[in-house]
Amino acid sequence: MPQTPANPPAAPRSQPAAPVSQPSRPPSLRSAARVVARERLLAQLTEARRRRCIVLQGPAGYGKTALLTAWRLDLLALGFDMAALTLEPADNERQRWLDRLLGCLSEVSPALTREAMVLADRGTDDEAVERAIIALVRGIAAHPRDVTLVLDDVHHLTAPRVLEPLQWLLDYAPANFHVVLASRVALPLSLGRLRDQGMLLELDQRDLRFTLAESQHFLRAQLGDISPRDARMLHELTDGWVAGLQLFAAHWKRKKANASGLTFATGFVQASVQDAGAFAEYFEREVLSRLAPDEAELLVRAAACERFTASLCEALGEQALGEGEILALLARLEQENLFITPAQGPERESWYRLHPLLRETLAQRFRSRSEAQQRAVHAAAWRWFRDHRMLEEAVRHAVLAGDADTAADLVQRYADTLIMRGEVRKALGLLRAIPADQVQARPELRLLALRTQMFSRDLDACAAAADRLEADIPPGDASLRYRLALLRFSLVLLRDDSQGALALLPQIENVPADMPALFIGSRNNLLSWLYMHLGDYERARRIQTEAAPLVIDGMPLLGTASGMLNGRCMIGFSHALEGNMIQAERVARDVLREVEQAGHGGAGAEPEYFAAALLGEALYEQNDLEAARRLLEDRVDVLERVSIPDSVLRVHTVLAAAHWICGHRLDAFAQLERLEDYGTQLRLDRLVAQSLANQIRLHLTSGDIAAAEAALARLDTIAARHRNAPRGSLDAIHMVTERAHLLLSLAHDDMRGAEARTAALIAYCEARGWQRHVAQTHMLAAVVASRRGDAEAARTHVLEGLRRGHRLGLMRSVIDACPGALGEIVRVAADTTLDPVLAFYVERLQATVPPRAAQAG
Repeated sequence: MPQTPANPPAAPRSQPAAPVSQPSRPPSLRSAARVVARERLLAQLTEARRRRCIVLQGPAGYGKTALLTAWRLDLLALGFDMAALTLEPADNERQRWLDRLLGCLSEVSPALTREAMVLADRGTDDEAVERAIIALVRGIAAHPRDVTLVLDDVHHLTAPRVLEPLQWLLDYAPANFHVVLASRVALPLSLGRLRDQGMLLELDQRDLRFTLAESQHFLRAQLGDISPRDARMLHELTDGWVAGLQLFAAHWKRKKANASGLTFATGFVQASVQDAGAFAEYFEREVLSRLAPDEAELLVRAAACERFTASLCEALGEQALGEGEILALLARLEQENLFITPAQGPERESWYRLHPLLRETLAQRFRSRSEAQQRAVHAAAWRWFRDHRMLEEAVRHAVLAGDADTAADLVQRYADTLIMRGEVRKALGLLRAIPADQVQARPELRLLALRTQMFSRDLDACAAAADRLEADIPPGDASLRYRLALLRFSLVLLRDDSQGALALLPQIENVPADMPALFIGSRNNLLSWLYMHLGDYERARRIQTEAAPLVIDGMPLLGTASGMLNGRCMIGFSHALEGNMIQAERVARDVLREVEQAGHGGAGAEPEYFAAALLGEALYEQNDLEAARRLLEDRVDVLERVSIPDSVLRVHTVLAAAHWICGHRLDAFAQLERLEDYGTQLRLDRLVAQSLANQIRLHLTSGDIAAAEAALARLDTIAARHRNAPRGSLDAIHMVTERAHLLLSLAHDDMRGAEARTAALIAYCEARGWQRHVAQTHMLAAVVASRRGDAEAARTHVLEGLRRGHRLGLMRSVIDACPGALGEIVRVAADTTLDPVLAFYVERLQATVPPRAAQAG
């Protein structure tokens, strides 16, 4: 399958723009300048600018959008940041709505939505979306200025799964975040609390309609000289309805009305003011009928698109107008206020959007045509959007044209490129637009659907679907079979199953010819993970250092889980697993700096969070507890959703230890319990075992032996399940279980049992290259020997632990080995002439804790 969008089917162009439409903004200042200044309402809005929520509710044509456009200038002048989004019927779907919301706010600052976007990639279940909203709220709270979000046409949101995230946004909003909702109907949201707290401003139809003075001002701006009598008559007929006044003004210009010239519409207005159906009838009779046939036909076809340009209208075909004539027509219609307004789009052309009332009228005409005629327009539209690299619109119109096969071709061609750019949500959103039968008929799209399940951590369903897909792959399709093997390997990694990965090794070692860099990078990173868990750290690192640079479309592949930055994180992780925290820290800092400098966006999420987990562990190791907490606390939610089990384990362990040392004992246990819950939910025994082992250590430190023994019984049950497991990632279960028993032996003063376990544990860790754990266990052995009265053995173990700890850059690991470790180090240092390097190392260790704590230890 082609992986680069360099050559679309009909016209050679570069890769498509983002598949999800860019957020729609209010009409431009050209329109706003012609709107009557509504000082009364603008003053109310400005006075309420710091309230949590503002609601504008009224029928179509009451000037809600124009009012908010004018207010935008006032807010910007007051130092507010503002984001605006005009909603559409298609937004009544949770993933698309969330995508557009985040895309809109990211225009204020990418930092607002950075973590939320990462979380939004990982599923649309309630928990995942609520986490994304919470991450968004935190991002906004950290912003230095007030942020106002304007959501127009909110009446399009009716699905509970869409309204619930909006409710969360209102409920959780920080003090510097303000939400403005404009709707034609009452909102099905719970606003009572905000109303009672005085944090809500509500403006309805009575507030939004023009006063007599505003109607007179508007009509004078539109018509020039108009008598007070005629202006009052128009105001009374329309009851201040802005759209009605606009229609009358347009008609007046054409009719050059005399004293009785308004009678043509009096009955219409009196019978059905603000009624969209009557409006459509009137528009047909008084506006469309006065356009030339080619002009009216152009607008009918344009109504099939949410936004349009002159060249798009020309491409929709079957009219005699050229692009220049169309551009002049659109400019004239806009200038005459005939319900066409500028819209946001790529800057190379002027974009327009129809007023909703006008579009409803035109769409009714369009739907009355034959299915063949409608499909022909959509077919012309998808080709134009494809050639202009607007992928989402191209796919949507291809489906509407009845050409689902072409829509599937587009998604199949560009999905991997979008994923490589970190635009996972967009790729998966396009997949959802394809009919299910098309997805099932295409193994490539089924593989993309598997990624959706993997991202949302629905691992069982993903594995079952992978089995079904494997049976349907043609025998000669080595590329697809290889990519499926990579996905299976990723699944076993997420399950912490190194033996399952080892079984898949023959399927991914040899890369088929012409395999894109995205998958070569994935293969390299997966192999590094496997070899480091098998204890072959050098080989894990060589896979990265000896690999050819990964390049896609002439650019290095740095971001995503497959990129070279994640590969460098694998190098750092291999050092951390081995115990060399000096090297792990250097790698982590370099990766974080490069991610920050390059601004990889969504593509940089995986390496950023992987590197943050590594650096957090290194900071804790150096006893920089506050820096470790600052780095990790706000990243935990995202890490749990995007990173591998190893990173999640390290982050929770570091935060629990930091909380404990700072005296936050309940927080420490809560952190470990969260790790246990995470591991239990995903059936990750190693993470559950590590959590229990750390809980045992804390219980023993606080003197709660009964709680420690209860946790140890649970830990023993897990260890028994893996007693005869082959070497791999689960080896750590035996190690932490033995250490827990050793600590309990010390608590019971069972020195003989403790001594036997220390020797075996040192050998076990040595065999796996776990140098940090070897250093820790030597400190444990020193305490055991000292309590047995064997001062020489204690000295030997202390010196060996110090040498290893210094070489590896360890601080907290040495001190945290067990209660009494630092005291034993101090005693040995006092009785032994240490070389200057080790003596200085001991001074640094002593400086990590207050003198009384060191003496007590």
